[in-house]
Amino acid sequence: MSLKFFDKLSQNLIELLNDKDDYNIIIEVENKEKSFTAHSNVLKFRSTYFRRELENIQPNENNIKIIIKSSISTKIFNVILQYIYGGIVDLENCETRFIYDLMLAADGFELEELTNKLETLLIETKGSCSDFTSLKESAIVPLLKRDDLQIEEIKIWDYVIKWGIARNPGLPTDLDEWTKENFLTLKTTLQQCLPHIRYFQLSNIEIYDNIKPYKKILDEQLWEDINQHIALPDRPVKSVILPPRTTLITELPHRTKEPFSTIISEEHAAEISAWIDRKTSNYLTTNIPYDFQLILLGTRDGFAPQTFWDICNGHSNTVVVARVKGTDEIIGGYNPLEWDNSNINDKWIVTKNSFTFSLKNGDIQNSILSRVKDPKNAITNVCKDDQNRYGPYFGDLWMYSDESNFTLANSCRSVFCYYEKPIRSSEHFSIINYEVFKIVRKTI
Repeated sequence: MSLKFFDKLSQNLIELLNDKDDYNIIIEVENKEKSFTAHSNVLKFRSTYFRRELENIQPNENNIKIIIKSSISTKIFNVILQYIYGGIVDLENCETRFIYDLMLAADGFELEELTNKLETLLIETKGSCSDFTSLKESAIVPLLKRDDLQIEEIKIWDYVIKWGIARNPGLPTDLDEWTKENFLTLKTTLQQCLPHIRYFQLSNIEIYDNIKPYKKILDEQLWEDINQHIALPDRPVKSVILPPRTTLITELPHRTKEPFSTIISEEHAAEISAWIDRKTSNYLTTNIPYDFQLILLGTRDGFAPQTFWDICNGHSNTVVVARVKGTDEIIGGYNPLEWDNSNINDKWIVTKNSFTFSLKNGDIQNSILSRVKDPKNAITNVCKDDQNRYGPYFGDLWMYSDESNFTLANSCRSVFCYYEKPIRSSEHFSIINYEVFKIVRKTI
């Protein structure tokens, strides 16, 4: 049994924010016209952005560090600080544009939880024609690209159609009166949005009731593939099949369940499982033979290399997945053997069953599988002296940081040497999150 007092904790932390004693950070915003005081320990543990920023700033003669964010408005940054300290965001009577600007600011400060909530709010709560249609295309498209946009796909389609029609007030109100030119107008308006709808995740009824009336705005090949998928779901199609989005699941209060993953989907798990078993086609999501048991989560356990070796030591049959910063890429590798943190010297472990990969996601059209071609150089168990710098180390893919943080710029590398093919085009990269799963075969 545990007693939780989050409301009082939030209240006390907000009081700490408003208390002008004992602060050691000043943040200047809105062209230095307004300044806020804060505490380095709070900022560092709530935001990886502030952790990096503060490490690079020297204190002044009063031992105060000053951060300048001239482009951020006073109102926006006040909400950001209220969230960082108290976990409270008051959006009562806020306009859509303010929520959108707040979302961009939260993303810039790497506040992933707040960013995701605001993205969902923009679609769900602000989804009326008058509010939702006020968003610019540059705001709509990034939302549509996200796998973790927690809203039913058919609702996304309906909002996109409403947005496109609102952009063309001359279109007839009765769809039966639409001409070929009317459909072409809507298709042109939505050309940047339509590729990001997850058509193959819709039910047959949704396709018939919601998609079919607007089939003329879809490419002929896509519409043909949608119909084929309805009749023959296991037969390959020419169109890109995007993974399903994560949807909100309401559970009973007494039942808590740790999410399967913040990075990969069930479809990704089915694909990785097929690679482990060397299948020529993917498993169905309803027939995945393995449980993906989360043993390490970067945003929970931290991004220091040593953390990986402390947590994953002794675990075999593990999959590492990482989301690459600034791209849609999800990359990773599979190690069938044990990670071992006890070595005095680096030790290459021999296996012909490991592989690295890049998963289909967002703008990434197809997954890439790269099996080991040099079993003697498949996996490295890094020596104890280097575990504060090197994390998981596959022959061609490793996570590294001199500053004990995999999220810092160019902290990871992907080369092409010991595995069959490269999984990404550039060598250096950094990540925004990573996870390690222990793969356990399900019992019948």
